[in-house]
Amino acid sequence: MKPVFVRCWQFLGLLGLILLSLPVTAQPLYKPLPFTLNSQIDDTLTDKDIPTGEGGFARDYLVQLQQGDQVAVDLVSDNFDAIVQLLAADGSTIAENDDGPDGSTNALLFARITETGKYIVRVRAFGETGGGKFTLKVTRLREAPN
Repeated sequence: MKPVFVRCWQFLGLLGLILLSLPVTAQPLYKPLPFTLNSQIDDTLTDKDIPTGEGGFARDYLVQLQQGDQVAVDLVSDNFDAIVQLLAADGSTIAENDDGPDGSTNALLFARITETGKYIVRVRAFGETGGGKFTLKVTRLREAPN
């Protein structure tokens, strides 16, 4: 009769081989939410969203834009001091706005698109001001010329 510890090692080795043979499906760590141009979304920024490294959190939306488009991105919240960013696919900032032209803590930005592609609209709170409900609109003001 084999000692118990030998049987345990044999069992663990067999279990390891079984686990290694199972298929692994990787879930993406980063997956921006889809957003349709010329639409509005009501959503909530929470501490379950992307940490900004500044004590706050951000939520990203993916939108398809065309070269020559002129767009307005409007972010309104009664719960936090809103900041909106438009980011290129490589993560570079195209435009950013903290406070709207009306002197409120809402955010409004305008941008002219120079390359067709997917862009990120990032919603975040200023500093550590938290989160809450918000409304985001992305509107094409002028279509790309044909």
